Amino acid sequence: MRSKSAKPSENLLDELQAALSHGTVARRVETLRRVTDLFINNAVDYSDQHVRLFDDVFQCLVERIETSAKALLADRLAPIGAAPPRIIRTLALDDVIDVAGPVLSKSERLDEATLIEIARSKSQAHLKAISLRRVLSDALTDVLVARGNDDVVQSTVANPGARFSEGSLTDLVTRAERDDDLATCIGLRPDLPRHHYLKLVAKASLSVRRKLEAANPELAGEVASVVQEATQRVRAAAMTRQTEMARALVKSLHEDGRLNEYQVMTFAEQGKFDETNAGLAALAGVAVETAENMMVESRNEGVMILAKVAGMSWSSVRAIIAMREKLSGGAQTDMLTLRDTYDALRSSTAQQVLRFHRMQQNTTSPA
Repeated sequence: MRSKSAKPSENLLDELQAALSHGTVARRVETLRRVTDLFINNAVDYSDQHVRLFDDVFQCLVERIETSAKALLADRLAPIGAAPPRIIRTLALDDVIDVAGPVLSKSERLDEATLIEIARSKSQAHLKAISLRRVLSDALTDVLVARGNDDVVQSTVANPGARFSEGSLTDLVTRAERDDDLATCIGLRPDLPRHHYLKLVAKASLSVRRKLEAANPELAGEVASVVQEATQRVRAAAMTRQTEMARALVKSLHEDGRLNEYQVMTFAEQGKFDETNAGLAALAGVAVETAENMMVESRNEGVMILAKVAGMSWSSVRAIIAMREKLSGGAQTDMLTLRDTYDALRSSTAQQVLRFHRMQQNTTSPA
């Protein structure tokens, strides 16, 4: 094969010398085309020394030629595994994406250091081209995830040959909270660690969860469990804010002298647990947390003890017990029996029991 190309090569050397010395741009482009043909047709036969020679020639020829010619060269050299490395790097660093794109997405000759350098400094179009490579290391995806826009990140995540560090996965899952397409793309990756998958579905929209469940039917039950747990956490957080507002309201009423039994009963009739609890605590002279622990007990003794210490009438106690039953969904209790129990409860006994609850509260409270 080399003997067949010897004569054309000799003729080409003369043409090359003329093109580099005083040739026009058109002549340089034509010479570049012929040199490229010669290299591609015989690339498998060239030694490292020959490749270096072609590298020098390409470097000389690409100077002062139009962009379209460089883009064509990049497109032809990108798939060649033995392509001259220096010209590949030169093309990859070009600011014009038509030139850089083919080698950034396809060339195996580009080293990782160059790819990372380009990913850190070039345009989003350059990053998108890199994201399409057959293999992406976690060091490279770190940069793509950190710098890339939505299109780049989506393309990177969709690449089956991409590998991601723990930090990038954390960032991606957080970013997916506001991007359903990205959430679906991440969730469909077979290599996504389980803890990231569960965190992802916990905050995913219904449409995303359905897609992930369809793709991973064996995890459908676990997804539903995680979503339920996440929903409970969200509700708990919301209740915390609501509780703070309720306590602030009751505190204001109490400090102004406007908190009384009737107001607490009204809260209970309206189903306002937090306000009722805070009001009952204030009238009984106990911490809100102590009252809450007694209020959420499965039996009604806690409510009656607090109410007796606060000096409340049975009508107010009945309203509070009815509120608890309605909110908990429990069975209705015998109010007549409870009334008899409340009437028989001595204030001194209620005070002693309350002191016991206070002691327990102080014992379990963190130092």
